[in-house]
Amino acid sequence: MLKKVLPPTYLLVAIILSLLLHFTFPVATIVQNPLNLIGLFPLMVGVALNLIADRDFKRNQTTVKPYEESGTLLTEGVYRYSRHPMYLGFVLILLGISLFLGSISPNVIVIIFAILMEIVFIRVEEEMLNETFQEEWRQYKSKVRKWI
Repeated sequence: MLKKVLPPTYLLVAIILSLLLHFTFPVATIVQNPLNLIGLFPLMVGVALNLIADRDFKRNQTTVKPYEESGTLLTEGVYRYSRHPMYLGFVLILLGISLFLGSISPNVIVIIFAILMEIVFIRVEEEMLNETFQEEWRQYKSKVRKWI
């Protein structure tokens, strides 16, 4: 059986591609030093979102892995504000890195990454959650946005 690539691997590849684009094709610098330090804010928020969401998964004894059936529908904590706070966190991490680097080219990776997460993971996960939790999922989905 072929092992599926998990979202953190996509994030690592996106970080590497962002760095490669910045150092090989920076296009133009849009955030000068020391203003580029503002990138640390979304980076830290993204890391915090992931740590909090992961803790909530463990606390509720449900899987964090995509494609595995969830035993619990998380609707509290960061899940009150985003149906997918871990993917949001990943995008914020990439955005923070992009701002810190300061050039335009890494922003392309941020956009591609967000679209890829939507296509590869979020659509599948939401379909699975709908099948598993049905009305509870539909009520939650009607109250909480997908990203923010």
